[in-house]
Amino acid sequence: MSTTSISMTPLERRASIGLAGIYGLRMLGLFIILPIFALYAEKLPGGQSHFLIGIALGAYGLTQSILQIPAGWLSDRYGRKPIIVIGLLLFAAGSFIAASADDIYWIIAGRVMQGAGAINAAVMALTADLTREEHRTKAMAMIGMTIGVTFSVSMVLSPLLYKHIGMSGMFSLIGILAFVSIAVVLWFIPNPAITRFHSDTETNTGKLAEVLRNKDLLRMDFGVFTLHAILMSVFMQVPFILRADGLDAQHQWQVYLPVMLIAFALMVPPIIIAEKKAKMKQVFMAAIALAAVAQLAILFLHGSIWGVAISLLLFFTAFNVLEATQPSIVSKIAPLAAKGTAMGVFSSVQFLGAFFGSAMGGLLMQFYGGNSVLVFAVGMLLLWLAVASGMRPPRPLMTRMYHLPELSEEAARAMQQSLAQLRGVSEVLVVAGEQIACLKVEIGGFDEDAVENLVKGA
Repeated sequence: MSTTSISMTPLERRASIGLAGIYGLRMLGLFIILPIFALYAEKLPGGQSHFLIGIALGAYGLTQSILQIPAGWLSDRYGRKPIIVIGLLLFAAGSFIAASADDIYWIIAGRVMQGAGAINAAVMALTADLTREEHRTKAMAMIGMTIGVTFSVSMVLSPLLYKHIGMSGMFSLIGILAFVSIAVVLWFIPNPAITRFHSDTETNTGKLAEVLRNKDLLRMDFGVFTLHAILMSVFMQVPFILRADGLDAQHQWQVYLPVMLIAFALMVPPIIIAEKKAKMKQVFMAAIALAAVAQLAILFLHGSIWGVAISLLLFFTAFNVLEATQPSIVSKIAPLAAKGTAMGVFSSVQFLGAFFGSAMGGLLMQFYGGNSVLVFAVGMLLLWLAVASGMRPPRPLMTRMYHLPELSEEAARAMQQSLAQLRGVSEVLVVAGEQIACLKVEIGGFDEDAVENLVKGA
């Protein structure tokens, strides 16, 4: 019987659900202000500067990108839960600062503090501590799906909450949710029996140079930077377009609700084609092109609510496809020994892109008008399309992990050589210190029984 068919234990399910919930609540606090923040901020003292509005919208991304990897390292030394709790306290403090702000500068201070609560890497490391290797991918997938659902829900809830409790109330709600997350960390999520470094989820400083020299990984880093820069620039411009077309902030959910529901459904077939039909590069390139078409459509159709809605539908369909496929591509092309490092850099660059996009969007709006933001987005996407065209098509591989008994370094090397010779195995990493065997294997083309017999016989 395959060991990978064994279900998660109740403890693993509890940990995975709890950590996905924390991640989701944390991201909800960042996403939920996007659709209406620019409209709110322009009424504040200092908010007449679109550039300052852009800085305020994206400020969390700057501190998040800088502190995420160091927070993961600190969690190795001082424990996962203490670092996560400290991060959530900082996030709550930033939320309450923003809630009480009476000018754009205090909003910026609050957003900077929110970003300082950089818990993503520590949450991923705690997930690895609390799940067996054969179920870690499921746990990470739960977190990924939670982020996707949270984003879509945020786009719809945002205008509705703004209508009833205002922006100050929304920031306060975000702070309260941070305290709820702390309670979940302390009393719902189990304590790990052992806290140790996990090469598949954490950043290794010794591997940074290797990751930064890898051209395919750099293409993916540029891609996620661009995608989130464009996302943030959209929310510097589209709320004003919808208002000009007759839809005020409290009613813009009427556009976002159908757009998000339909885009969520439309993204499924391309992802299935990419993964199951080994058409990853083709789908990836088509999604970038669709995002560029969508930005052009907003530029030419912004006099009509229907035109803007259809344009947003195209954009968010492309966005969802790219958001789902990029981590998959990174995991396929990153060397096994540097997978955690590659994902850490990828995630940090994503947040940096969010800051750049909102700041650049605000700067362009202030000096060149709203249409310049859309031209900027199209230019960035066409540049990304050119950069991505040189990407080698990712092979149809998946990563499998197996728990090992204690092994000597010599025995680990012997096992790695034996596993590498099996049919359908593309790459092998056996780490005696972590008691894991990690393999990249051809989808549907490797002998799982042979792998498990070797692992069991160790």
